[in-house]
Amino acid sequence: MDAGDAVKNYQDARKLGLKEYSRRISKGQSGYLPFIEDIIKNIDIVSEIDLGIVDIPMEKIVGTYSYARSLSFAGNFMPILAHNTEFGQKWQNLCNAHINEGIRDPIKVYEYMNWFYVVEGNKRVSVLKFFNAYSIPGQVTRLVPKWDENDINIVIYYEFMKFYKKTGINVLWFTRRNCFNRLLGYIESLEIDTEIYSNKYKYFSNSIYLPFRKIFRELGGQKLPITSADAFLEYTKIYGMPHEINEELLRSRLELFIPELEQLAGEKTVDIQTMPLSSGENILSAITTLVRPKKVMKIAFVYAKDIQRSSWTFSHEMGRNHVDRVLKEYITTTFVDNVPESLEAYEYLKKLALDGNDVIFATSPSFINATLKAALEFPGVKFLNCSETHSYKHVNTYFGRIYEPRFLAGIVAGSVTKSNILGYVGTQPIPGVINGINSFALGAKMVNPDARVIVGWANQWDSLEKMEAASFTLINSGADIISHHDTLSNREFSKEYGVYSVLCNIDEKRCSPNDYIAAPVWNWGIFYEKILVNILNNALKKGASHKVVNFWWGLDSGIVDFFYSKRFVPRETQKLVEFLKTMIIGGIFHPFTGPIYNQNGTIKVKENQIATRQQIVTMNWFVDIIESELPKAEKKLSTEDMLQGILE
Repeated sequence: MDAGDAVKNYQDARKLGLKEYSRRISKGQSGYLPFIEDIIKNIDIVSEIDLGIVDIPMEKIVGTYSYARSLSFAGNFMPILAHNTEFGQKWQNLCNAHINEGIRDPIKVYEYMNWFYVVEGNKRVSVLKFFNAYSIPGQVTRLVPKWDENDINIVIYYEFMKFYKKTGINVLWFTRRNCFNRLLGYIESLEIDTEIYSNKYKYFSNSIYLPFRKIFRELGGQKLPITSADAFLEYTKIYGMPHEINEELLRSRLELFIPELEQLAGEKTVDIQTMPLSSGENILSAITTLVRPKKVMKIAFVYAKDIQRSSWTFSHEMGRNHVDRVLKEYITTTFVDNVPESLEAYEYLKKLALDGNDVIFATSPSFINATLKAALEFPGVKFLNCSETHSYKHVNTYFGRIYEPRFLAGIVAGSVTKSNILGYVGTQPIPGVINGINSFALGAKMVNPDARVIVGWANQWDSLEKMEAASFTLINSGADIISHHDTLSNREFSKEYGVYSVLCNIDEKRCSPNDYIAAPVWNWGIFYEKILVNILNNALKKGASHKVVNFWWGLDSGIVDFFYSKRFVPRETQKLVEFLKTMIIGGIFHPFTGPIYNQNGTIKVKENQIATRQQIVTMNWFVDIIESELPKAEKKLSTEDMLQGILE
């Protein structure tokens, strides 16, 4: 390269630098290169770790060491000084060296929060960025900030450091907690040809992740407020870890999947339907107005277990039987049970789609990933998943506000207890269970300020043995009233999700229900009927709206209801229950109305405010009258605890 070419390259680089400088200034930002001295001046750095020579991705190099060195560059590392300065001449000489010989000497950098700041070699980085080089070797010193569990970025960084120590991968980053460990689990599942590839982690980085990132960005993924790694992990949840990248297949999948990532990133509004679409209309009269479809619509239901082992499946099967009867002229239904609660469910959903089903109800939240995968592949089929915590464009989700009747159950329990200790048998410590327990406790507190709630966990769905064991433990702790999150062994309607007093034989270590007092119940038939009528009338025709729709119905819709024994519930309590049930149905009263305090005395819902849907469906705390702790509470760790696994 001659001198003229070097001058032209410098001038082109300077134009890029001045443009970036002006852009940042117009936004009220510094136009110069960030420098690490300023970034960490108020940060407690607890350790400096020598990482040795590391291959550093150019895009991860974002700044320099000191203020004085930053003034020669715009924020994109392009030069801004004139070409005939000493700095400009040195840059041009390096440009010639890169073209003729290649820049190979390592730079010296600090790494902080997985970003790199140059101590020596700023002009080398600038030249290589101008020529779009991918990486450069560097002598790296890591600056480790003090552990702070309340700082999400520091928490993620400590997770990254463990991941990096194991894999040596520094090209990716997540915006949420626990993702590095999940990704590591996927990587460890990779099986590679060790005769060709000696390092599994390099294979993943170079042959799987980087090709994914390239296509993701080409399709506009970089415009989303998530990282490529966030997108890859979500993709892997749906499609599994790819063992190699088929670019044509990946591109076609991502074109459909990116709208779901937009939803994940909060870029799209979710339409939460809190009441039936035909609210106030007699659904049976609506059936008479249906336009008879050209063919009978085929509807399929997917169950995780069978009706003999699972009350949850049984309740949905009752719903299927209901629509089979009421809409028999317009639909035919079928079901498949004992479906694996994993991505394996996709094969069952795929078969149902290929069999010509028009609508498929996947009745377990654990089916959501498999359902989304099937919905992306079969856009002509309407997929719905029974879940309250997911929002997708291609899958409508539905659930009931079961915490409303559980609040009423708490009122009944609080009014009839003699020991003031109420037991609650929980299945799994997930938000949908936790908000039910909290609502039950708030109902009890309303009528009995001396009441306390203790929780026993089965840690399994539909396990009669574990639920009975949890009940016995609660009774031994003094509870005289038990609320089951799940149904009892038989399926008499009054016993679904029952609240009951207990009769125990301590010698035989067995307890049995004595008096059945109340029962929150699911009426899935009402939901399925109203949804299918709307589908038949094309109100939910696929593609008719760009909105993401979730159905979240309550007592006002009839999808959930509450029954109690007039024999065992005091008359005055009956009046209160009926009054509050009417108030809830009318939208005048809400169970989660503040002030509500957690177990630590921290106010979670302020006085006269109502908890938002997001607060309810993500609830991970107990209200103040619950004396049990949530399982797997995170231990507070010190900086020394967190550093131990990184430095060893």
